[in-house]
Amino acid sequence: MSRRVVVFDYGSGNVRSAVRALERVGAQVTLTADAHLALGADGLFVPGVGNFHACLAGLRSADGTRIIEVRLAGGRPVLGVCVGMQALFEGSTEPSGHLEPGLGQWPGMIERLRAPVVPHMGWSPVRVGQGTRLFVGVEHERFYFVHSYAARTWTLKPHGPFTRVAPVVTWSEHGEPFVAAVENGPLCATQFHPEKSGDAGAHLLENWVSSL
Repeated sequence: MSRRVVVFDYGSGNVRSAVRALERVGAQVTLTADAHLALGADGLFVPGVGNFHACLAGLRSADGTRIIEVRLAGGRPVLGVCVGMQALFEGSTEPSGHLEPGLGQWPGMIERLRAPVVPHMGWSPVRVGQGTRLFVGVEHERFYFVHSYAARTWTLKPHGPFTRVAPVVTWSEHGEPFVAAVENGPLCATQFHPEKSGDAGAHLLENWVSSL
């Protein structure tokens, strides 16, 4: 039986590539901002392209904060991608340099990368965290990144209703280390775009869909 996945359509850029990628790995995909469908799906895919402030405004106007919180309270899987991952942290200094509040699912700030060239755009390897489920079979592959900001630190220890063990944190590097992915019970996220990461990204999405 194919898993039902909603790609949350809150106005964040071109999401058709995410729909196609999820369909290719066997998911039954709906592109919508309808709260009933988003809450009832087996998995919720939260995209994010562009400016943190604009993405958060779009998420909030589409009731995304409540939808994500209700899903997680019930142990229902959520996958955030790129700014959709960044939104899950306490906040970001993009675009003004001052704090823009996030959804607060994870502690920490999203900050501009300290690198000779920004944005970080292209294919990079990752250092996969022990106990991963998302990266099984693609631990040594490269993934496609397009971003100027990232979580440069990770502080969350085992706590909360999602898991009694430490989240699995995967790292990459562009000028400095940054968080490339997190697996925290039903809440997962990637800084890279799996839907644009070729066979490796497809395999990762298949891993996520098969876990729903």
